[in-house]
Amino acid sequence: MSDMGTFDEMGSCGMGSCGDGSCSSDCSSCGCDCQSAGGGLPNTITLTMDDDTEVVCAILTVYSVEANEYIAVLPLDENGEPQGGEVYLYKFTRTPAGDPMLDNIEDDEEYEAAAERFNQVMEQAREDEANNVPLE
Repeated sequence: MSDMGTFDEMGSCGMGSCGDGSCSSDCSSCGCDCQSAGGGLPNTITLTMDDDTEVVCAILTVYSVEANEYIAVLPLDENGEPQGGEVYLYKFTRTPAGDPMLDNIEDDEEYEAAAERFNQVMEQAREDEANNVPLE
């Protein structure tokens, strides 16, 4: 896993695509239609792994568990397609200047709580999609 992540120039919610930097969560909750920014391409992040390789990932969501925020990302291949479907979960924070930071989740109990909440978020998204519920 990686210790650091850098958001690419496309950005995502809270990373510039809304224009005013007012967003602080995933694109489904901000209302600025930033998922369509960049020609419909997914919002991405480039992770630098422990072996110094770089992996471009689609940002799936940013969500909360108790007082912490987490980010779920999906590694993409050189064609922008998912690489096997494995999702990476990281703790998500911001620097005092507002820049996004990712950290590994070191505690097993914390990771389990973050993974369980991610599964709940994804299940709700599937249910909403099946019921044609519009994104908020």
